[in-house]
Amino acid sequence: MAKLVSPPPKFTKDEWTVSNLTKYHSAEAERSRSERLIAESQRLMNETEQTTRRTQRDVNKKLEQRIDDIDFWKSELDRKLEEITNENDTLLEYKTRLEKGIEACEEPLRIAQTCLANRQNRASIDLVHDDVERELLKEVETIQGVMELLMRTHEQAVEQIRLNRSAKFHLEKDLRDKLSALNIDDYCSTLTNNTPTIGYADTAVKIQANSVTPNDWRSFSDDNIAKADKQKNLSIQLRSLIDGVLVQTADDMQKQVDCTNLAFRKRVDETKLAKSKLEDHLGKVMDEVTSQEKNNANLRKAIADKEAPMQVAQTRLGNREQRPNVELCRDPAQYRLVSEVGEISENVQRLQELLYASEAELKGLRRNQLILEEDIEVKANSLHIDEVQCMQLREGINIKSF
Repeated sequence: MAKLVSPPPKFTKDEWTVSNLTKYHSAEAERSRSERLIAESQRLMNETEQTTRRTQRDVNKKLEQRIDDIDFWKSELDRKLEEITNENDTLLEYKTRLEKGIEACEEPLRIAQTCLANRQNRASIDLVHDDVERELLKEVETIQGVMELLMRTHEQAVEQIRLNRSAKFHLEKDLRDKLSALNIDDYCSTLTNNTPTIGYADTAVKIQANSVTPNDWRSFSDDNIAKADKQKNLSIQLRSLIDGVLVQTADDMQKQVDCTNLAFRKRVDETKLAKSKLEDHLGKVMDEVTSQEKNNANLRKAIADKEAPMQVAQTRLGNREQRPNVELCRDPAQYRLVSEVGEISENVQRLQELLYASEAELKGLRRNQLILEEDIEVKANSLHIDEVQCMQLREGINIKSF
């Protein structure tokens, strides 16, 4: 039992001294390491604090620079968007002018075609392919050519408006993206260490695979601006072309309308002169008809007047045939009576020949009178068509350049 509760071993004093010294040295070494660690920690904390602050300042500066860059490109895009919008609005007005120009061609074309149709109602010899008809055909051709040119120009304007709107769409999209990025970076620039909404976002700590370089970013907006500039310049050139086309086509149509009107006036004057001459000749022919009718009546009377002398002469000859015997003598009276009958017969024959000639001439005069009257009627019809139906209708032609 005594062996089980034996006392602990005892150490020597040297061992005790060594043990104390060992503990002193161990504590000193541990304390020294701790002091060095504290000093290193303090230094590192100070360094990281300074680095963090410096980095944050640098990030803030770069955010400000980025905001300035976005602001610059946003202002450029805004300016270009305003320019292309204004240009497109102006081009839309030009498109409307073209549409009005095309619409304004319809009435002159209808009038010219109506004049051509009306002139087909000219009769007889007056249905001629004259200068008026040639000018009317040229007028129809000119107006149709103008309409085709205006419609082609209108198609160009429509296509340019589409291109302008496309450029505007890309500018607006770029601007929306810029505004969104500007809002994000503006918000980011306001964040501080004391902002309550800050938090960890480990998944965002990366460079996105679909991100672009700053050069690509600048080039994108620069390209959009360049495309908008190109379309704006093309639009300006097209508007200049439209101005020229509208003025030139109006001038061409007006010149042709003037030529046609001049041809109408000349033709009306020619027709009036021809009608006047025909009327003069008709008057003379009618006078001659009257004279010939009188001559015809006189000839008939002259022939009738020869009947009594013929009857007298023949009666005398008949009576003298009753003379008896030797009294039936071929005396001068007998010969003269026979001669008188022959003379009267010859004169009647000559008068009848003149009467036949007079009747033939009278028929010719009346036939010529009818021809002249018909031709005068034709000329009157032509004058009515050209002067009343066509020239009055053409007063409604009003050429504008729009």
